[in-house]
Amino acid sequence: MDLQAGGGRQLTARPARVLVATAVPAEGDAVARAFGPVAGESRLPGGLLVRHLRTGLPNDPTGLDLLAVGVGPALAAASTATALTAAALRGEPYRLAVSAGIGGGFAPAAPVGSLVVADEITAADLGAETADGFLPVTELGFGAVTHRPPPALVRAAAAATGAATGPVLTASTVTGTAARAALLRERHPGALAEAMEGFGVAEAAAAHGVPVLEIRAVSNPVGPRDRAAWRIPEALAALTTAFGRLAPVLRRLSTERVEP
Repeated sequence: MDLQAGGGRQLTARPARVLVATAVPAEGDAVARAFGPVAGESRLPGGLLVRHLRTGLPNDPTGLDLLAVGVGPALAAASTATALTAAALRGEPYRLAVSAGIGGGFAPAAPVGSLVVADEITAADLGAETADGFLPVTELGFGAVTHRPPPALVRAAAAATGAATGPVLTASTVTGTAARAALLRERHPGALAEAMEGFGVAEAAAAHGVPVLEIRAVSNPVGPRDRAAWRIPEALAALTTAFGRLAPVLRRLSTERVEP
């Protein structure tokens, strides 16, 4: 399988480091349980970067670095950019950045306990409210509101994990009412999930020319805030399972090009 969106030449095998950005350490711990032992740690301005090997073997070409980037798109972008810059300055640029964690799912397409792989990473509330409705920042003549992960990589990740694919929304304020959920459905009718960091990670990755992926395990429905209905342990367990199944996909990064 060629992970390059438009096809491409084979690359000489080299360590295929993957940066996995989670909001909080508990999400990073869930990812780490699917991989080998800690191979090293380094302190960055954005937090503690923890390196894991896939199997614990020194010559394993696949591994990942975990960074808890903080909550929200701004902090996620800043922390991810710091990690990507540090890696580039070491001469070891990342082959892929992954925004991973738990999030809300839009029922019935993304029920609690399910997995979602984003085919679009969209800033849901980046723009302006007007008398005629919401205008995304792109319609104001600035920036971007959507990043699209490499389609072949999205398909490979979804096939490996059994995840649904669709847009994942990034919000600075998570949804807590039925009215807000209905508004998001109207603006983004295909959206499957909502979280707070994906767009920030994607913005940093795009600035470095690094492909991005977003994977969410659904812990609660998008809508009225009901903590009793949250299933965080189950969602974290699903995240561990997902990354265990992703290992073969990540291993291919050592020999195949992935275009952003």
